[in-house]
Amino acid sequence: MLLAGGIVCGEAFPLHIPVEVALLVFCLLCGVMVVLYRCERTGLFGGAVFLFFFGYGYWITDHRLAQVRYDFSKEEVICKVSVCEEPEEKERSILCRSVVEGEWKDTVFVRNDGRPLFLLYFPKDSLSRGLRRGDRLLVHAKLTPPSVSRIPDGFDYARYLRHRGVSGTAYVPEGHWMKTGHSDSRSFRQAALDMREKVVDLYRSLGFQGDELAVLSALTVGDKDELSDEIVETYSVSGASHVLALSGLHIGFIYGLFFFFFSRLWLRWHYLKIPLSLLIIILLWLFALLTGLPASLVRSVTMCSLLILAGIQSEQVFSLDSLLATAFLMLFFHPLWLFDVGFQLSFLSVASILLIQPRLYAVWKVKNVFLRKVWGMMTVSVAAQIGVAPLIAFYFSRFSTHFLLTNLFVVPLVAFVMYSAVLLLVLTPFPFLQGLLVPFTKALLGLQNEGLRWIERLPYSSVDGIWVDFGVLLSLYLFLWCAYRFFRMHTGRNACWCMAALLITLSLYTGDRICSMPRAGIVFYNVRGCPAVHCLTDGRRSWLVCTDSLADVSPLHQAMSSHWNRMHLQPPVVVRGNYTDGALWVENQIVSYAGKRVCIVSDGRWEDWVTNAPLPVDYLYLAKGYSGSVSDLVSLFVAGKVVVDASLPAYQRREILEDCIRLKLPYKILEKDRVLEEW
Repeated sequence: MLLAGGIVCGEAFPLHIPVEVALLVFCLLCGVMVVLYRCERTGLFGGAVFLFFFGYGYWITDHRLAQVRYDFSKEEVICKVSVCEEPEEKERSILCRSVVEGEWKDTVFVRNDGRPLFLLYFPKDSLSRGLRRGDRLLVHAKLTPPSVSRIPDGFDYARYLRHRGVSGTAYVPEGHWMKTGHSDSRSFRQAALDMREKVVDLYRSLGFQGDELAVLSALTVGDKDELSDEIVETYSVSGASHVLALSGLHIGFIYGLFFFFFSRLWLRWHYLKIPLSLLIIILLWLFALLTGLPASLVRSVTMCSLLILAGIQSEQVFSLDSLLATAFLMLFFHPLWLFDVGFQLSFLSVASILLIQPRLYAVWKVKNVFLRKVWGMMTVSVAAQIGVAPLIAFYFSRFSTHFLLTNLFVVPLVAFVMYSAVLLLVLTPFPFLQGLLVPFTKALLGLQNEGLRWIERLPYSSVDGIWVDFGVLLSLYLFLWCAYRFFRMHTGRNACWCMAALLITLSLYTGDRICSMPRAGIVFYNVRGCPAVHCLTDGRRSWLVCTDSLADVSPLHQAMSSHWNRMHLQPPVVVRGNYTDGALWVENQIVSYAGKRVCIVSDGRWEDWVTNAPLPVDYLYLAKGYSGSVSDLVSLFVAGKVVVDASLPAYQRREILEDCIRLKLPYKILEKDRVLEEW
């Protein structure tokens, strides 16, 4: 807890403490702790330990974030970069994760010792599609820090990138880069990732494709690049997303396989127990390295390694203390994992299983062996779900109601799929036998995917649109902890604490619900390149009027879903043309709503119009597609305010602002990925 508290404070309040100063302070603290321990000053010794671990967490987090910082230039620069991972094809560009080795400043090349990581986006063409990891490039582009989103309750993408060591982004236009060389040197991790790609290529050569290939790659080597949005949604709604993220479930299957074979050897030759146990640990860590060392898998392998080491001496049961020790070791070396969603879900699920599952399992004494296994699986699922449900609602605004049915169905299938995949790899030298196993593996994957699609289609398969803010999240876990203590020890004091925690949770939730109630008004969006006007009521109903009749509003829905969930809005009615409703009227891109009038100008439809009586409008909304100026519209409209959208070219926006100032028209600038609330 002390280390985690220091990490949180170091991320929130960075001070940029030099390494020399930190080492000096830690050495002094170590000396003080030794003196206090010998003098048996227990209280002061505890305070010194508190300061040491809290300070270390603060400093190591501050130090890791300082390595990500970069001195950005306001102009375009020429820099030397090295592509450090295989390029990834996006919808409109090629993404290359690259290290900026240095840049030219006034004809002088300045080398970057920190080797900052940047996301470089190249336009799709034959040259960019030929880029590979290890390519050395000269690029002429403007390096920028990750843009901070101003979307209410939106995802903080800039913070997400900082936690993953990314300093910034850049778009490299066509003709602004050239390849200067290639380096075949690879780190150990890059070599492992190459091996992972070879495994995926082997799956392709065996005839796996589509969702079968995507799920098989995710289950066995952690490669999620092939997963489609549809299959991800299926696994999410059905409550099976955890099987796509490599974690303790998968490590348990692999450990069980190794234990099955090796235990027979050391039962016969006892002196082999220690070397074979160490070999299992090495193989598990090689598997983790092969998958790219995700936080959830590192946690699982670390815990399993501790369990194996403990089992060398005696058969000890894994405890909550071991889990906390694992978390401490992971955060000690990689503090930013604390903010990783997978890390949080992984530890909470295991902690819940350790605390809750034994008591649930003891409720029913089952004599039948098969039913006892089923009951054990059910109690594990329920215990894990209790622990992670608030966090899933906080991050994903969803609760899968059929999680118990899903786990009873999918967990055994995942075991068969993984063992079948291992056998496929083992049979690589025997293509004929390998080919015989392929239809069986495909049948397992097809059964798994279709079964989850059936669960997804069941009535009330998930509850969506849940909103839980951070305060409510903390109070929920406080209530769960108090409830656990009460069921463990039925005392009046524990009951009072439990009721108090429940009261706090309900009060916070009710207060947030009242404060976030939607109010009638008009909101202008420029989110994910989709300009729109949102007409809100005092209830859950609303309308989203698009500036383009062919606009794709799905990116806007995705970006604004958290904010709309907080206001408990129903999905807005999308209006792409003329529309009439009891409260809303849209005609020829003129929106009339609750006594306000908005004219959307996104094309040249008003160029040839002439009128002797200009139409009064409250808002003149100029968006992408309009090529004129405000001066061309003042004879047609009397505008109370001009809203200038960021989708317009920069030079046009400057001309419009100059016209607004000259004509003394009030104006508002709607920048990219911003929300403008009016009225």
